[in-house]
Amino acid sequence: MIEDPPVLTVNRRLTRPAALLVERLRGAQTGHVVDALGGAGALAASIKPVPGATAAMLTLCGPALTCACAPGDHLGLVAALAEAKPGDVIVIATEGYLGTAVVGDLMMGIARNRKLEGLVTDGAVRDVEGIIDVGRPVFCAGISPNSPAKTGLGTVGLPVTLGGVAIASGDVLVGDRNGVVVVPQARLAEVVEALDRVRALEDTVMKQVAEGLIYPERWKSLLRPERIRYIE
Repeated sequence: MIEDPPVLTVNRRLTRPAALLVERLRGAQTGHVVDALGGAGALAASIKPVPGATAAMLTLCGPALTCACAPGDHLGLVAALAEAKPGDVIVIATEGYLGTAVVGDLMMGIARNRKLEGLVTDGAVRDVEGIIDVGRPVFCAGISPNSPAKTGLGTVGLPVTLGGVAIASGDVLVGDRNGVVVVPQARLAEVVEALDRVRALEDTVMKQVAEGLIYPERWKSLLRPERIRYIE
């Protein structure tokens, strides 16, 4: 007799980042984090906080626990919630499917009760008013009242691609009203250190702008005569 294959694959061989390093990213502006990464790392611009999110729901910072769900299904999310640890950010890859929601207020209530940081998906959510009442950060690509199935296929803890960025469990996600940035776990210490330099430089330039700056020093090299052909 041939047995049916499993509908879920769950990877429990995960390494989570140092909590102290994660906390040093908390509250960081996503633009600063991107600069500390060298100019990349943000998810697609379509992935934003759920409409009507409260101020507390506009910021997110925590290690990813990835899951993948087949279009129109969320069994992978169910398994991810069962596996998640406090502080995790559930990352749901749906191949960008917006025909049905992948999560609603009941699942987000469970996420809150399990003390999770929040949720990020390239799919749709529903029960927006209820999600806002729950109060955990949710970043998504759309809204649909349609219900998902729970039949699979799905994965938990394996690498996914979401919003044009590869994400592995243990990578750190930082979100605000501008979007979500992924910091690879292997680069976490480097990015935290670079972030201090980015902030210092930003503060310096912002002070100069407030004092009336009209032509930053850097423009001189960017706009050297030999780099430009003028039409007059």
